Amino acid sequence: MTHKLDTLGAWLLGLLWFLPLAYAVWAAFHPGAYATRFDLTAPLTLHNFVAAWQAAPFGRYFLNTFLLVTMVLAAQFILCTLAAYAFARFTFRGRDLVFMLVLLQLMIMPDVLIVENYRLMSWLGVRDTIFAVGLPYFASAFGIFLLRQTFKTVPRELEEAARVEGASRWQVLTKVYVPLARPIYVAYGLVSVSYHWNNFLWPLIITNSVESRPLTVGLQVFASTDQGIDWSIITAATLLSAAPLLIAFLLFQRQFVQSFMRAGIR
Repeated sequence: MTHKLDTLGAWLLGLLWFLPLAYAVWAAFHPGAYATRFDLTAPLTLHNFVAAWQAAPFGRYFLNTFLLVTMVLAAQFILCTLAAYAFARFTFRGRDLVFMLVLLQLMIMPDVLIVENYRLMSWLGVRDTIFAVGLPYFASAFGIFLLRQTFKTVPRELEEAARVEGASRWQVLTKVYVPLARPIYVAYGLVSVSYHWNNFLWPLIITNSVESRPLTVGLQVFASTDQGIDWSIITAATLLSAAPLLIAFLLFQRQFVQSFMRAGIR
């Protein structure tokens, strides 16, 4: 009985996720007159995608978003790996207190820090840049916690054997710990890329020009026209922005699921 309820709940959640996507696909591939009504005789068209691409500099928005998620993910991997290794294997005064302060960040919503982050970016003189959009996220408390827990499961004998062979601390980290935590890196990377690809509020506040705006902020162009809202063009633009993530998931869904399963087991 419990299994049947779980299955039913999964189907309901899947349906709630699928319906908005189905509507977006329907409206994007049909003329505007059919965006709000279902008609099997409605003609298919790619005009909405062409109009959406021409209405905004999507090429620049895609480049900005790609640079943003790549920069943030690279910084998070480096900083979180070093911090997690220190918390997992080093013994120093105040280690537990510092780790508790890191965990405290998990309880603070990023939006609470927007004002202070804006002041900091102004003081640094980097407002309206891709760097300013990503800088507040370079260190991730969740990433540190996840990798620290993973590194603690690595047997110390492996590290000791590597040290006996003459490996340095850096070599032990990169040759022993990092390869064993590869599924965790994949799982965390998916979460990070998805979050920063879809993040809207902070990029909207800190950027003012096309040269630094990501896709999510660029989409507001379609909701601020004087000619009213054309849902067909809006859904086409939304699908354009979401297409890379959807395609990546469809191509690598097996690897995605396996990575998250291994992350949960650890």
